[in-house]
Amino acid sequence: MALMSDAVMVIYCDVSSDVAGHDDWHTYEHMHERLSIPGFFRGSRWTRTSGSPRYMIFYEVADLNMATSPEYLQRLNNPSEWTSTTMKRLGGMSRGLCNVIATAGYGLGHAALSLRIPQPLSAEATRWLIEQVKAIASWRGMASVHLFVPAPHPPMTKEQSIRGDDTTMGVVLLATAHDTGTLVRACEHHLGKETLERNGIAVLDRGMYELGFTATATEVLRTPANRPLTAEERKTDGSRNA
Repeated sequence: MALMSDAVMVIYCDVSSDVAGHDDWHTYEHMHERLSIPGFFRGSRWTRTSGSPRYMIFYEVADLNMATSPEYLQRLNNPSEWTSTTMKRLGGMSRGLCNVIATAGYGLGHAALSLRIPQPLSAEATRWLIEQVKAIASWRGMASVHLFVPAPHPPMTKEQSIRGDDTTMGVVLLATAHDTGTLVRACEHHLGKETLERNGIAVLDRGMYELGFTATATEVLRTPANRPLTAEERKTDGSRNA
């Protein structure tokens, strides 16, 4: 069984400026904060190779109840100063908790293809996609393939109010590989435009991503949170030893 759980929180977004600053915040502070919440198991940040949205981020979580977890809502309604500043630069946010309804292979390759599909999906289309998850994962060079179906939209929080309303999350097919060429060929073979159309499946977005950063809750438990940085310290290259 791939992934660390049967539920994921998926996020797609762009950043309007200071890409390096966003990635610094997400790695230095935000991922550690999220993974310290009970029920969060692993987080992964991916960067699109071309086009938009630039980021795909997903957290493997205990279950769909994470959307209303007191610990999770406490963090979202009390963002740090750095988080509040970063939220103002995020746009095109699509965020949702999802059930993992199909998964094959294991681990995460460095290359990923994200296929977003509008809801609702017919039962026939869903069954067909589940078959493709297994078929794509069987190719040499693949790591894992997953199918995520979103749950009802999570509640409004202070973080969301800073950046604005999130757009609706569609069904997500996520394929990862250690061989980028295989990923492209396998997904074109099984998920080409004409093939999808024959099976009654439209596409909201299709994008290639590269893994930028990943961490687990176990690592976070063994690693103290980094100290808060002032706005000036965030601009400093090199060592941040106090």
